[in-house]
Amino acid sequence: MQGAELYTLLIADDEPDILSMLVEYFSTAGYRVLAARDGEEAVRMAEEGPDLVLLDVAMPKMDGFGVCRRLRAHLSCPILFLTARIEDADELEGFEAGADDYVLKPFSLPVLAARVSAHLTREGRQSTSAHVRFAGNITVDFDRCAVLVSGRDARLTAKEFEILSLLAKRPGRVFDRDFIHRSTGGWDAGSDPRGVTELIRRIRQKLSAAGADCDPIETVWGMGYRWLS
Repeated sequence: MQGAELYTLLIADDEPDILSMLVEYFSTAGYRVLAARDGEEAVRMAEEGPDLVLLDVAMPKMDGFGVCRRLRAHLSCPILFLTARIEDADELEGFEAGADDYVLKPFSLPVLAARVSAHLTREGRQSTSAHVRFAGNITVDFDRCAVLVSGRDARLTAKEFEILSLLAKRPGRVFDRDFIHRSTGGWDAGSDPRGVTELIRRIRQKLSAAGADCDPIETVWGMGYRWLS
């Protein structure tokens, strides 16, 4: 498959044998492959901006339809469903969720590879890399400077978004209040790093009020704050 090394595939399937087979096949063909074993893991891995997604319909934690809807808001790349059976209602739901194609199991690997290649090389198709961070049902869209909870805007202020963005872009790293204060402009001559605590409290409050199913910001006592990775 000429040019395959230029592309990244995200493959999500909860059946270990199928996932292993697909990863090995497409890796050997020269693709960079991201492998996810459930819907939530697929959403997290989509942060790397794949060029095409192969998505099993029936997965734990979040089914393929839910994953597709979540990704389609931020990715324009082709999304192909892998499914053991297809009925009209399922097909309609998949296309409404933003899918580009269905592949029925069992499938021929060469035929699947040809369909993947066709979608990737289709004239006029342009994918945009995701510039997002996912945490539970929270999506941080850095390009749009927006934080969404289940698709709804949490309506953070500009300063609140700056702080959340600083943490979310470096998951797992602890930032103290002084660093957060300096890195987000120092605000004004009369501002105080202690104000960071209040702004993070307001961020958490807004996320919770919007229906967030987790708190993505962890307080590391005596040290500062970090985004949960």
